[in-house]
Amino acid sequence: MRECKISNNKAGCNCTYEPCSRKGICCECIKYHRDAGELPACYFPTEVERTYDRTVERFISACGKKQR
Repeated sequence: MRECKISNNKAGCNCTYEPCSRKGICCECIKYHRDAGELPACYFPTEVERTYDRTVERFISACGKKQR
């Protein structure tokens, strides 16, 4: 099994929810949000992440507007 590089992960984490116990532990973060029917902060642009609306619908709304 691979070693989790928590400090590296934290450096790239854009989650603004400060009391989060899963920061830098991506596998736990993804599981937590998936179980809640959501996506983690790293899927969202900064301005959307700050709203804490992590729904799939909000992701599609925010990211679906991008030109390909």
